[in-house]
Amino acid sequence: MIVSILNPSAWLEAFAVQAEAAPAADAKLWAYAGFVGLVVLFLALDLGVFHREAHEVSMKEAVTWSVIWLTCGIAFSAFVYFAYEHHWLGLGLDTPLYNTREAVAAGGALIVNGEVLGADAAKQYLVGYVVEKSLAMDNIFVIALIFAFFAVPAKYQHRVLFWGIIGALLMRGGMIFLGAGLILQYQWILIVFGGFLVLTALKMALIKGNDDPAQNIAVKLAKKVFRTVEFYDGQKFFTKRTQKPTYSRDPATGKETMDPPPPGSLSAKWAITPLFLALLLVEITDLVFAVDSIPAIFAITPDPFIVFTSNIFAILGLRSLYFCLAALIARFRFLKPALILILAFVGVKLLLLSVPPYLPVIGLEKGQPIKIDTTASLVAVLGTLALATLLSVLIPKRATRA
Repeated sequence: MIVSILNPSAWLEAFAVQAEAAPAADAKLWAYAGFVGLVVLFLALDLGVFHREAHEVSMKEAVTWSVIWLTCGIAFSAFVYFAYEHHWLGLGLDTPLYNTREAVAAGGALIVNGEVLGADAAKQYLVGYVVEKSLAMDNIFVIALIFAFFAVPAKYQHRVLFWGIIGALLMRGGMIFLGAGLILQYQWILIVFGGFLVLTALKMALIKGNDDPAQNIAVKLAKKVFRTVEFYDGQKFFTKRTQKPTYSRDPATGKETMDPPPPGSLSAKWAITPLFLALLLVEITDLVFAVDSIPAIFAITPDPFIVFTSNIFAILGLRSLYFCLAALIARFRFLKPALILILAFVGVKLLLLSVPPYLPVIGLEKGQPIKIDTTASLVAVLGTLALATLLSVLIPKRATRA
């Protein structure tokens, strides 16, 4: 017994037998683990190497990082193609997919498990990535409003967005796997998702939301529960200072440094700074937008891996995209209507797919699901964004008179 335990070849042989006998679902866990590890590496390099010190993000730096994240997001589709084509770690095997019209008409389920090949998986990923990236644009409007309201210094905005992304990854990951579990067990949930997207699009088109962050319930509650200060203590979310910090410039290096707090001015209790309140609202904003965007991606595919990876890559580039577009996005006057159209399109797409099999519930004859081709969806989304951008350039918004 002791000899077998100390024998490395015996361990390797046993591991190989277990790996060979493991079902595809267990192998896929390694695909998720590898992707999460890749994301953690990206974030660690971002905060620990490239943005170790707080600084104002220049347009050049923002554009460079936007190109990097966009390249990574699109390049991942190549990995998706080969992984699904060759079924690395079980990807593409026993995978949730929308059934054919003929199979559903013959009494089959709307969602079944089957084989997905590389070309289909790559197209689904790209459509999901573009849709999620498009819907993230609306998020930028609100983040810009939050930063303006709290007067967040430019050099601290990246820190808020970074930790906002961390929270978004955790929230969206949980919501995606919860949504995937629901639609696999209760396929009529797709009708709820589609109807919600259409209603959200109508609400965005017809009703103007409350744009005052001070009226947010979370901000009011945080100020009641925790001690707050009205000043910034560098890039800290919590502080014991009771007085606004002062700064001195080093004559040798010219670098501005924070002066130590005056003796006796520190409080025994921690207080939250405006930077934390800004982070809180950014997290809540992403949660609200996730409620819209996650059902939208399920209109493309029910495959959790495609849904998860496309969503996360779209979020990862949101920070650099914000610094690129925050000052310019107001000039794209037709971008908001384009986002509404995209949201309505994916909602209708989901309804056309999910409603017909359930028509007998309301006394109508059962119909065949209408499945809009993935390539057609990609063309529709990209075309809508391109048209909105072109119209915004050709028909700029008129300046308001003072």
